[in-house]
Amino acid sequence: MVLALLAALAIAGGDGGLPVKAPASVGMSAARLRVIDRVVQRGIRAGGFPGAAVVVGRKGAVVWEKGFGRTDWKSSSPHVSPSETLYDLASLTKVVGTTTAIMILYDQGRFKLDDPVVKYLPEFTGGDKDSVTIRELLEHRSGLPADRELWRMASSPEEARQIVLSTPLESKPGTQYVYSDLGAMTLGFLVEKLSGQPLDEYLSMWVFNPLGMTNTFYRPADSVKYRTAPTEDTPPRGYPLKGEVHDENAYALGGVAGHAGLFSTAADLSIFAQMILNGGEFNGTRIVSDSTIKLFTHRAAGNRALGWAMADGQWGSGRFLSDAAFGHVGYTGTSLWIDPDRDMFVILLTNRVHEPRARRPAKVIADIRADLSDAAAVAVTDNPDQLIAMPVAFRADKASGWNHVERRHHRRVRHHGTKSTVRIAKRHAETSHGKKTVATTKKSHTTHK
Repeated sequence: MVLALLAALAIAGGDGGLPVKAPASVGMSAARLRVIDRVVQRGIRAGGFPGAAVVVGRKGAVVWEKGFGRTDWKSSSPHVSPSETLYDLASLTKVVGTTTAIMILYDQGRFKLDDPVVKYLPEFTGGDKDSVTIRELLEHRSGLPADRELWRMASSPEEARQIVLSTPLESKPGTQYVYSDLGAMTLGFLVEKLSGQPLDEYLSMWVFNPLGMTNTFYRPADSVKYRTAPTEDTPPRGYPLKGEVHDENAYALGGVAGHAGLFSTAADLSIFAQMILNGGEFNGTRIVSDSTIKLFTHRAAGNRALGWAMADGQWGSGRFLSDAAFGHVGYTGTSLWIDPDRDMFVILLTNRVHEPRARRPAKVIADIRADLSDAAAVAVTDNPDQLIAMPVAFRADKASGWNHVERRHHRRVRHHGTKSTVRIAKRHAETSHGKKTVATTKKSHTTHK
């Protein structure tokens, strides 16, 4: 534990990051937090990912921070550092970037949540699309499909943008939940239209630079690629990816998109998470109003807040986070969960898409995410009403389904399937980790687990 705390000084070390405190000083058990070591190491040994960065924070301080393994499977590759190693955040971009930008613009009175999208983006039109609201985009209830293969269809970022905006709806607005990258892309375009700035420049100016998040950006410079974890070795682009966005559609949009494209470190994300827990402020710098943070992070429809997901036992959020907890995950093996009732956050960054050795890496990362959230929750000991008995075994101890022999047709999909099949698998993994994405009616707003 001493080593973990000393390593955590890299986050706090005079650069505007979070202070470091012993777990006991913020009402947490160091012994219970040690479960994190066992859980993450089991995921690495099983071949789910070559390395990981973990940060747990509570009551304004880092209480557990550690890098595990290496950036890739080679013994000569760099060890993971939570303060230095850059990871492709994938869909964490939706909340760390796009949703935060939308919150700031909402604070500034640039739009109303129930404004139709077409009011600001005239290209977003046709039939029922004219009635789609900004709120419905944030709730993933716009009626847009989950995705389109922009990388196959577009020859330029501008053409990709036009394809997104001209995509017809698959259902009436407000009647079904479909986790949609297209909706997040549209929100990114909305930020650009309302602000008059490119999305990456807007976020740097209004979020990352003011917070001192110096390791968070789109399109990493060549100068930092040496400390960037690689992702896919054999993508459709035809060359290994390192420091270049993994998501093909984000790449088709020029590497800057509302749904994916951000890179960051676990240390930087701890600053962001604490800003959210502080009600929009960090180290004297206010990013978003407290009332807007509350509005966007409370349940809005089904298991969604505005932009955020609620921790209902899905998406790797575990069993023990409070009813008010919210967060998000990313396909590359990333997750961020924030529990305001416990004043706590849990961050996990991996590159599980980098040549995994496990047969079912999506199952491995889902279990590791859930175990981390559960380990953090059971380590909270200062509130008798929230004290949770330590589980006899965690998911990683059982490793259920991690390396089952796959049936023949699964092998065909894995090795010879089309990119469309892969993207369907991505949506399935990212939204439910093995559970079918279920539509919800506007009337019932049923929460599905």
